[in-house]
Amino acid sequence: MEHSKEFVALVDAARARILEIDASELATRLAKAPEAVLIDVREESEYAAGHVRGAEHIGKGVIERDILAKHPDKTQPLYLYCGGGYRSALAADALRQMGYERAVSVDGGWRALREIMPTE
Repeated sequence: MEHSKEFVALVDAARARILEIDASELATRLAKAPEAVLIDVREESEYAAGHVRGAEHIGKGVIERDILAKHPDKTQPLYLYCGGGYRSALAADALRQMGYERAVSVDGGWRALREIMPTE
């Protein structure tokens, strides 16, 4: 999918403010932090079609509304992924603005993770 230059600029600005890791780093990061949560921010239909095993679904459209009730500890590591890393970057930026210190976007997203992580 070709993204507009305006959307890419928005994501690039968010990326300058957030923590981001490559998809290849995720398994190691999760193993080192058992308190970490993996969150799939894609649409519900995308999640239903396949996701990383153990990932929790909180769509990008509602994450700001629902995150505090599900994960009130703002120091808990939250690893966010989407299809490729754009929506997760925007979601991580929003969570950062809400005070979540360890919200991390997974660059490469589902397209990369489905090849290297267990899925369901």
